[in-house]
Amino acid sequence: MLELYFWPMACSLASRIALMEAGIDARYHMVHLWTKKVLEDGGDFRAVAPKGAVPVLVLENGERLTESAAVLQYIADLKPELGLAPPPGHPDRYRLQEWLSFIGTELHKGFLFPTFWYKDEAAKASARGRIEQSVAFAAAHLTNREFLVGNRFTVADGYLAWALLLLRHAGVDLAQRPDLGSYLARIQARPQVKAAIGIETQLWKTVTA
Repeated sequence: MLELYFWPMACSLASRIALMEAGIDARYHMVHLWTKKVLEDGGDFRAVAPKGAVPVLVLENGERLTESAAVLQYIADLKPELGLAPPPGHPDRYRLQEWLSFIGTELHKGFLFPTFWYKDEAAKASARGRIEQSVAFAAAHLTNREFLVGNRFTVADGYLAWALLLLRHAGVDLAQRPDLGSYLARIQARPQVKAAIGIETQLWKTVTA
């Protein structure tokens, strides 16, 4: 059985969404990203993942896979018939990789700078401006489109949905982008996406109570 190391509402939520959309059972291990402890047994998370970051997917052969773009594609490829990623060699496979890279570098990391890393208000404002440009690009792409790649839900949609949920904490207002708002609502309405977000929202409330 696969195992996923996660922190509630962190980027590992996209991996949980992918697993649930694929109907793949997994063991979930919650870690504390600040103390680097595995909460179920107090173990050292860095012994599992020297990078100290989630997601970490432990494969059935015991190997460990990190980085959201790689983890998401791996999960999707376990159930190719579901179309959570276009097949290798298909032109849309490269579009999927394009969006996974864009979300990871321009939205995910961009969110971290003004939220956690920058203390100076001018630096935060500059970072927010860059994020808003990236959000505008995504919004333009999604005008008259249901999904990021092709005409069906892929793991990139789960990753973008997570990023959009978190951007409000970076001070980015999505209210002025109705196409993006309707996209997020549509993705969140998917039963497995809704269930995954519900699970992690409750866990977040528990660990922050």
